[in-house]
Amino acid sequence: MKFKALAVIVLSATITSCVSSKKYGELESKNANLQRENRSMNDDLEKLRSSSKDTEAELASLNSQYNTLTDERNELMQKLGALQKNYDSLEDSYDALEQNSSAAIAENSRQNRELLAQLDEKEAALIQEKNRLEKLEKDLALRSQRIDELESVIAAKDAKMNALKNAVSNALTNFEGKGLTVEQKNGKVYVSMENKLLFDSGSWAVNSEGRKAVKQLGSVLAQNPDIAVLIEGHTDNVPYGGSGQLKDNWDLSTKRATSIVHILRENAGIDPQNLTAAGKGEFAPVAPNNTEAGKAKNRRIEVILTPKLDEITKLLNENSEL
Repeated sequence: MKFKALAVIVLSATITSCVSSKKYGELESKNANLQRENRSMNDDLEKLRSSSKDTEAELASLNSQYNTLTDERNELMQKLGALQKNYDSLEDSYDALEQNSSAAIAENSRQNRELLAQLDEKEAALIQEKNRLEKLEKDLALRSQRIDELESVIAAKDAKMNALKNAVSNALTNFEGKGLTVEQKNGKVYVSMENKLLFDSGSWAVNSEGRKAVKQLGSVLAQNPDIAVLIEGHTDNVPYGGSGQLKDNWDLSTKRATSIVHILRENAGIDPQNLTAAGKGEFAPVAPNNTEAGKAKNRRIEVILTPKLDEITKLLNENSEL
């Protein structure tokens, strides 16, 4: 056994020494850029959800304004009706007083002119309010349509992610109970595979059983080209004890994530632009590291499947232009 362990260490050192420091630096740089892109995508998703809530609040405010303006219009129409009655009454009085003194006639005439002027003003105000209400109704209808479209797109995305989760679960049924879990949360699908399914201790070479699981996952991803795929490598908090080019757990987790990417890229149906590899080291545990069971859960590969949000972003931009 000691001879086999020594042979593995020598072989690992030989392999890693073949990789130039320049190539390793490029991988590290690419990994950092990909992590930033992943964080940016997550930020964009949160902004889009926040913007959807703001749009709904704005629609509620516009509905309130519309109701207020409708009440004002009704009040103006009531006032107009009252003024019209007064005008009719004054007109009747004018006929009755037509034979009275010229002074009384002049006064009635003045009152009539004032009343007619008031009627003209009220009619102009009603026309203005009517035009304003019509414009507001059109804006409300358009915004409501945009929100319905946005909700429809979001619902379709959620339904698609649920179908994707089921498809992934079905594809990986044979690996249940072997450190593999599939769950859906926050609009994403998370596939978690413990290292015992994929790697030997301290190695980033995927074993035969793990390769089968990754390839079956890849067959599902190839049928969903509009899904962004983030592969994260994680370790426990035990310092990396290997030798060679790798320095610590962060290097090891990055290397393991990249190994999964290489297997997925063997499937010609997967767009490489949809793939991102990232190493998290021991800094994102899912269980305490004070037990062997907890450490085993933390030593894992997480494949995070995220829907692309181009259509939702387009609808939100159209709403902001209204």
